[in-house]
Amino acid sequence: MTTGLILNFDLPDDLNRFRLPAAVQARLQTLLDRQDGGTPLTAEERAEAEGLANVADLLTLLRLRAERAA
Repeated sequence: MTTGLILNFDLPDDLNRFRLPAAVQARLQTLLDRQDGGTPLTAEERAEAEGLANVADLLTLLRLRAERAA
């Protein structure tokens, strides 16, 4: 039997400004556009894109939780 882990923490009031910086977002978009255009990414670029996408997803989830809590 597994149990879920629940974490409770206070979210900052200014969480809406927690977004990828413009240059980081542009880099992620460039990598995704290249991939979607059929240009294979190197292993390092794939890892970079995956990491950036994970951070972007986390920030989005945190913003959504803050909005739901408000």
